Amino acid sequence: MVKIEAIIQPVKLDAVKAALLEAGIEGITILEARGHGRQKGHTEFYRGREYTVDLIPKIKLEIAVADSLEDKVVNAILNAARTGRIGDGKIFISRLEEAIRVRNDERGESAL
Repeated sequence: MVKIEAIIQPVKLDAVKAALLEAGIEGITILEARGHGRQKGHTEFYRGREYTVDLIPKIKLEIAVADSLEDKVVNAILNAARTGRIGDGKIFISRLEEAIRVRNDERGESAL
C-alpha cells in the first residue's frame, strides 16, 4: 500500500477530483494549506500600500491506495493539475505498513 500526498493549486481541485473519480479512486482527504516553493510568493497593493504575500493558498490531497493503483493515481493527478507554470505543485509517495478500518477492524488493502 502507498500513501500519495499531492500539493496542488486550488483552481485545479475540481479537475483533479474528477480525474481521480474517473480512475476509480473513492477515498480521498482534502486539506486547505498555505505555503510556497520556488515562486516565493508575490507583492500586492491594498489601499495604496504594498505588501508581500509569501504563503500562497494550496490544496493538499491525501490518498491511500493499493500498490497496483499507484501509477494510475499519480498520472491522474499529473494530467489534471499541470498548467506548465511555476507553482503547479508536488506529489509525494510513501509506503504504508498497515491500514485499519476503525468500524470493523479490517486490515490491509481491504481497509482502504
